[in-house]
Amino acid sequence: MSASGDVQLPIGVFDSGVGGLTVLNAIRQRLPNENLIYLGDTARVPYGTKSALSVTRYAEQAAKALIERNVKMLVIACNTASAVAIEPLQYLYPDIPVIGVIGPGADASCDATQSQHIGVIATEGTVNNQAYQNAILERLPSASVVAHPCSLFVALAEEGWHNGDLVKQIVEACLEPFRHVDHPMIDTLVLGCTHFPALKGVIGEVMGDAVSLVDSAEITARAVADRLQIDGLLNIGAVKGEVQFLVTDGPTRFARVAQHFFSDPIPASEIQLVDIQHFAH
Repeated sequence: MSASGDVQLPIGVFDSGVGGLTVLNAIRQRLPNENLIYLGDTARVPYGTKSALSVTRYAEQAAKALIERNVKMLVIACNTASAVAIEPLQYLYPDIPVIGVIGPGADASCDATQSQHIGVIATEGTVNNQAYQNAILERLPSASVVAHPCSLFVALAEEGWHNGDLVKQIVEACLEPFRHVDHPMIDTLVLGCTHFPALKGVIGEVMGDAVSLVDSAEITARAVADRLQIDGLLNIGAVKGEVQFLVTDGPTRFARVAQHFFSDPIPASEIQLVDIQHFAH
């Protein structure tokens, strides 16, 4: 994959919907020369309430659709899919890098913590399958990890409710368990859902300066850059890369909600509707 022409190939990024645009945005900002293809499986969102078997099947179909477009890397910009599907995808596509959001987030939280008391907020599905808890404890067995679901943050992020008194009250209520004396005070909080970076400002305000926030989007973008560098696949040309958007349903709604997660407007006319359910292994 390190042949000279291959650096021009796009990076494929997929998610169950729009949340993964925070990852795409972070990659875009860190690697502006890279060509990118984003696939949002909006017909079957959310993944967090589905079985591991279903999510793995959906992830394999999304990956196959991107592989057919000749990508040089796959990025799973979905915590639920990263938890259950990264190993199957790495097995299916051994010739290209496959990166998820959980590993980089776990690495960063272990690097950031001083007290070894780490908190994780995510959707209910991600919390229940303990993907972050297990990944952190594999890297730092002495850590104390407390995870709480904050699924309401997804709706706030998608509606563009990112600040204000009401939003702060909701965030305070959702984060209240981390301020109880039932367990030691955390010094690091993992934003374990790709929607949550949109609320990073108010989450930081509520948790205070003593708590480091681990933004899985930024950390994943760094992991993508590092892996491309290692594999000799960085596109170092002077031309700004192109971005393509694919969805499996509702391009108009996707374009509307995308403005809360992606720094550039995405016209609905530029979003391609695709059917990926016929892809199967």
